Amino acid sequence: MEDAKIVQLYWDRDERAIPATAEKYGGYRASIARNILGSRQDAEECVNDAYLRAWNAMPPHRPGLLSTFLGKLTRNVAINRYWRNTAQKRGGGAAALVLGEIEELVSGSDSVEGEIGRKELVSAINDFLGRLPEEKRRIFVCRYWYFDRVSDIAARFGMTENRVSVTLNRLRAKLRGELLERGFELRKKRISVRFWAIFETIM
Repeated sequence: MEDAKIVQLYWDRDERAIPATAEKYGGYRASIARNILGSRQDAEECVNDAYLRAWNAMPPHRPGLLSTFLGKLTRNVAINRYWRNTAQKRGGGAAALVLGEIEELVSGSDSVEGEIGRKELVSAINDFLGRLPEEKRRIFVCRYWYFDRVSDIAARFGMTENRVSVTLNRLRAKLRGELLERGFELRKKRISVRFWAIFETIM
């Protein structure tokens, strides 16, 4: 079914919207949640929770790209579940590794907005991603938005895992350098949930 028709089902409060969404995007959304949580059961629960969020969001929202909209909803639910699992001394998946890789890009303050301004940080990261060659930009997004494993990224782009890791290291270093040049204060502190809200805006 075309995305516009699925969205209209939500707007019409037609319960067929849920199975239509599951048929077209169920695998895509489950993959996002599993990458973050590493648990099939938790991932399934997140996907189900995201269906409810989609139902509550449409209307009034009418997404331009349904796949991106659904991906964001699922990702937000999964990240929230990850933080809850971590607080309860359990959980897993790629999230801990990915968060560890980029924690040095996060300000030591819990209030990024209060230091430089949320919009400025969004703009800075957007500029950085916009200037990257397409392949490098896609690799960055696969790792830090979708939480894809390095091995999966290597297979997707026909690269060795070592080359993917080196590419990601260089991209992080380049982004860090650019943020520092723009006046952002970066410290190697525990990852802030606020950073993910900001990165979410970019995608």
